[in-house]
Amino acid sequence: MIDFRQLQALSAVAAEGSVARAAKRLGWSQPTVDYHLKNLDRLVGTDLTTRSTRGSQLTTAGTLMLERGEEILSLSERALTDVRDLAQLGKVRLRFGTFPTAASLLLPGIVSRVSELGIELDATLEELAPLITRVNQHTLDAALVYAAGGYRLPFRAGVHTTHLFTDPMLLALPASHPAASRRSFDREALLSLSGDNWVMGSTPGDTLDDLVRELFFAEGLQVNVAIRTDDYSVVLGLIAAGMAVAIVPSLVSFNPPDGVVLRPIDDPRFARELLLAAPAGPGGPSAAVRQLAEAVRRSISALG
Repeated sequence: MIDFRQLQALSAVAAEGSVARAAKRLGWSQPTVDYHLKNLDRLVGTDLTTRSTRGSQLTTAGTLMLERGEEILSLSERALTDVRDLAQLGKVRLRFGTFPTAASLLLPGIVSRVSELGIELDATLEELAPLITRVNQHTLDAALVYAAGGYRLPFRAGVHTTHLFTDPMLLALPASHPAASRRSFDREALLSLSGDNWVMGSTPGDTLDDLVRELFFAEGLQVNVAIRTDDYSVVLGLIAAGMAVAIVPSLVSFNPPDGVVLRPIDDPRFARELLLAAPAGPGGPSAAVRQLAEAVRRSISALG
């Protein structure tokens, strides 16, 4: 089995170009570095370094071992850091923002899971643009946000985003709609709805709304926005009443009201990426934020 000290010795020789300088870098004696290098050579069955009067260099096998070895060393260090950080968390309070749709479905599970780790959440429910602003201003420790169609969210440098889930979007339309019999909608089929009333968000900055507008605008068409609301329960209620059509996330599709038909969209741009955004230093998000990200993933998986 590989001894981490063998990998440390190989890494130091690669960085310094000689065993003597590697020993100084590590704070070891030169014979100790030699000992670990020779043991690693024996373990893999080939020489990992070559030596000359100019110093030491890695062989091809040594270069591959260094690449894999640095991954192992990095993971081992991350494991130690995560466990130490978690052990020291005690009671941690995080200011957590989320958009209302996610809150109604996910927040109870998220709170339950992080509370088991000693993490308490001060939850704030806001739409996308205010959440981005608050993360940029560091008045939130983390926020659940989304982006659709490849749009980049306007986060400042120093904000780290973690991908959590890809949420396919669906077309919601009344069961009585002439197009309700279609099994799915491609670009052409969506454009055929240019004469319909659409429901869109009431808060600026929604990348999904921008995507729909761009789809129609590219063909010289405009979206007939008849109603604006950020509440998807209201959206579905309006559609059930036959008043409009809309694009909705799959997360709201578990119990649609009678009279609403949900159909997939055959365009990969019509999916939103759920992200956890958090201010972070050079080492990435804190242990508490990483645990929060995992709790969000598990809460999404629990929805089935």
